[in-house]
Amino acid sequence: MNYIKLLFGLSLLWHHSSAQSVGDRLKMALAKWQSDASLKHASISLYVLNSKTGEVIIDTNSQVGLVPASCQKIVTSATAYEVLGKDFRFKTDLGYTGHINKGVLDGNLHIKGYGDPTLGSWRYATTKDTVVLKNWMAAIANCGIRQINGEVYLDGSCFSLQPIPGGWSWEDMGNYYGAGCWGLNWYENQYDLTLKPGLKEGDYATLLKTSPELIDIKLITKVKTGKIGSDANVNIYLPPNASIGIVEGTIPISDTTNIVSGSTSNPYNQLGNVLGKALDSAHINYKNIPNGFSSLVNRQTIPSPDSVFYTYFSPTIDSITYWFLHKSVNLYGESLLKEMAYTKTGEGSTEAGIALVKKFWEDRGIERSALRIKDGSGLGTSNRITTNALVNILQYVREKDWFSSFYNALPFYNGMKLKSGTISGIKSFAGYHTSKNGVDYTIAFIVNDFNVTSSVLTKKMFRVLDELK
Repeated sequence: MNYIKLLFGLSLLWHHSSAQSVGDRLKMALAKWQSDASLKHASISLYVLNSKTGEVIIDTNSQVGLVPASCQKIVTSATAYEVLGKDFRFKTDLGYTGHINKGVLDGNLHIKGYGDPTLGSWRYATTKDTVVLKNWMAAIANCGIRQINGEVYLDGSCFSLQPIPGGWSWEDMGNYYGAGCWGLNWYENQYDLTLKPGLKEGDYATLLKTSPELIDIKLITKVKTGKIGSDANVNIYLPPNASIGIVEGTIPISDTTNIVSGSTSNPYNQLGNVLGKALDSAHINYKNIPNGFSSLVNRQTIPSPDSVFYTYFSPTIDSITYWFLHKSVNLYGESLLKEMAYTKTGEGSTEAGIALVKKFWEDRGIERSALRIKDGSGLGTSNRITTNALVNILQYVREKDWFSSFYNALPFYNGMKLKSGTISGIKSFAGYHTSKNGVDYTIAFIVNDFNVTSSVLTKKMFRVLDELK
């Protein structure tokens, strides 16, 4: 009898422990980890809810604003779905001024952009540069234009002159992930440069080529050859609208070349170059293709077309969101931020986009001070977001008819659906997880100012989150 009572008591104790211990286990795991020397000067925030009931599982500094890195993309993406609509597509118009007579356009051809970040991108079959140009040439031919007696205008005036958000690092903006956002973007405003290492350590590397070819930009290469087996560590310093850039860092001794991706300082030059070649191949004469961005900088008004004869559309937001969240393409976030502002207010600027995002979530119960954002992608280290705000936004989107595409865009990390964020000294995760017992959790976890490699810290963060499994 006593044996049966003992088993019954142990069963009750086990049941009580398992039902009540998820939050306790998280707290214990987090407390143990916080004693780690690598976190001596760190700030940590962890907030987890039961997704269905809203029960708080753990709340550690959830109201403290921390640098979120790319987890900020959750905010931009969710807002864009709601403000622009799940079926929204960017557009680019082809039009003209003047009139067409017997194949001759007595006037100007216009390419008017509306901030499409996928224009000329290699990520989709329909957006590839060769496909876009082929479609444009076909549209021009179908319009009956065989000769242009005027200019070919590249117009991106829908967005502000400032392509880079305030607060972005000098070290970031010349590299591929720091690409600026213009009203006319092309090939994701990127290029690859091919570097050949020297024969011995300390030798300067040789810049063999850039692909696509950079137009009106000179790169000064100061990259040196590092040790055999070392990692490539190269930075490109090239601000917007600059004609000279500096490439510094090291690449290892090797028999092969190294490819480094950068961001162009002026996509109008790049687009103008390939568009001119396409017109030449189609035997369509024209006077000139002025640099649209330089025209805006010099306060030269670009006239609007009298007639639009073709409109090119980007993929829809769900497709854009996949690359934005899954592969962390920063350009997509900056374009979405400006586009929301342009669509709603007519001002396509980062500042107007930020104001819109803050107002949108304030109307849904999230304090403005919980979203101290400076850009749309989270690249800037002056951004501050609370884990409470991130979790509440993640909870909000669960009720939307577009939730499945948002959820599917989140990568898998540690067996969980999580967006990750990484900047030097900053690591974050936010998203969802369903335990083996079928309990759904909504999670936001941010660590700032740690003193260990990002990969080591990530493993330790996962050990804490493993308590949710």
